[in-house]
Amino acid sequence: MNTAPLQRLMRIAEGDSGQSRVVADFLLAWWNADEYGGFNLTDVWAVDERIAEDMLAVFTQIVLSRSYPDTLGYEKEFESIVSWWRRRK
Repeated sequence: MNTAPLQRLMRIAEGDSGQSRVVADFLLAWWNADEYGGFNLTDVWAVDERIAEDMLAVFTQIVLSRSYPDTLGYEKEFESIVSWWRRRK
C-alpha cells in the first residue's frame, strides 16, 4: 500500500479549512460512516486537484486492501481527526 497519499490527507484533515473538512469527512466515512457520517462525492469539487488525486489514490487503496484504517495501524491518527471534527461541537 502506498501510504504517501493517505499521510498527506491525514495532515490536511487536521487543518481548519473547508478543504480540511471535506478530507476529514472522506476519511471518516471510510472508518465508520454510520457513526461519523457518509461522504457526498460532489464535495470533491471543493478541493484542489492534488487533494482530489490523493483522495482517488486512497479510494483505490481502500478497494484493494478491503481494510479499515485502524486495522492498517492508523487508529490514533483517525481518533485525532474525530476529536478535531466531530467531538468539538
